Amino acid sequence: MSEAIASPTLLFVDDEPGILSSLRRLFRPHGYRIFIAEGGAAGLEILAQEQIDLVISDMRMPEMDGAAFLKEVRSRWPKVMRILLTGYADITSTVAAINQGEIYRYISKPWDDDEIVTIVREAIERQNLQLENQRLTALTQAQNNELKVLNASLEQKVADRTAELRQALTFVEQSHGELKKSFLTSVQVFAGLIELRSGSVGTQIAGHGRRVAEHARTVAQRMGLSDSEVQNIMLAGLLHDIGKLGLPDELLGKAFNTLSAEHRALVMKHPLIGQNILMGIDKFKEAAVLVRHHHECYDGSGYPDHLSGIAIPQGSRILQVVNEYDSLQIGTLVQRPLKPAEAMSFLVENRGKRYDPVAVDTFFKLISETQKTGPVELPLRSMHLKPGMVLMRDLSHGDGYMLLAKGSVLTAEIIAQLIKMEHSEQQTLTLYIRQEEK
Repeated sequence: MSEAIASPTLLFVDDEPGILSSLRRLFRPHGYRIFIAEGGAAGLEILAQEQIDLVISDMRMPEMDGAAFLKEVRSRWPKVMRILLTGYADITSTVAAINQGEIYRYISKPWDDDEIVTIVREAIERQNLQLENQRLTALTQAQNNELKVLNASLEQKVADRTAELRQALTFVEQSHGELKKSFLTSVQVFAGLIELRSGSVGTQIAGHGRRVAEHARTVAQRMGLSDSEVQNIMLAGLLHDIGKLGLPDELLGKAFNTLSAEHRALVMKHPLIGQNILMGIDKFKEAAVLVRHHHECYDGSGYPDHLSGIAIPQGSRILQVVNEYDSLQIGTLVQRPLKPAEAMSFLVENRGKRYDPVAVDTFFKLISETQKTGPVELPLRSMHLKPGMVLMRDLSHGDGYMLLAKGSVLTAEIIAQLIKMEHSEQQTLTLYIRQEEK
């Protein structure tokens, strides 16, 4: 506190006593603490003993000239502001003082009283700004160090979850060893990592990317798109929310229509961020474009580019339909999670407005057929599982990440691992199994 209110301290160095007296008389009424020295050596002794804020030194002095003196000051006390006072038209000496002593200003003799007072005041103000900047920099560094300590526990949790994920991958590899080398499997795992940050809504959001990808792939196939286009749509479906990795945790599970304008603006950036993340990978360049536009609306009311109609990439039009169908059911688009029939009704009502009519019609037919002809699900506890059973839904951990994908065939080893995990973590798993026709 005392340092903040202390009067600035000046040191005048000149071999002429008259000059020193003049300077002292000039600056004393301005509230400065003043020291004088009749040579460079004496000036250095004062600097070694006192807290000096600013030095005004004459250029021409015996034994040690101003350039040499200020160079020494810069070397030993770099925070001290330095001003050169010269009555000689000696450009070489002045340049040396500027280069070697890194002086703030130089003032010619005879000086103007108002000018020199103003220069000193500005120098002190600049010094205070530099010191405050250094203080803030140090404070920021200290706070960053504290943040690193606070994040250590989070990093440990991530490490633990990563270990759990690796264990889960081991389960999958035991039943589908050949998929370990599959590019698509790697993407699916990464999509699961994106959903890992979903917090309390993780059990609802888990599998969102996979569901969107599978539906989008089927719709694209039925609409006659090429194999490469279908592949890019599926990749984009898996990774369409990758741009949300940078969002605050508290926004991830909230319905979009309940967010404030500020938070909506943050969320609306995620398609652009997602594209930027994926563009650097050759295999994702086409998918990245689809990710950018998966929130564009057919009537031009979407984001980020407000495209409309066929100007929106066809893959993005498909993704928007299936993504919002799933989002409506998990409660991330509107406040109340909708039932499947309600979600489909919403799509149909906005056909040709918010959504591509062809994509809506194709998707509606797909869902209708699935509901009529789809296999029956049988919920079972792990103790009732048998090798050869097929999962009808993604199996997710209580923390939100995926353990086994839909369509996985259970083995004795997988069943044993699931039972072991239930006992060790004291949680109950329910698996939805395809019920075989009798």
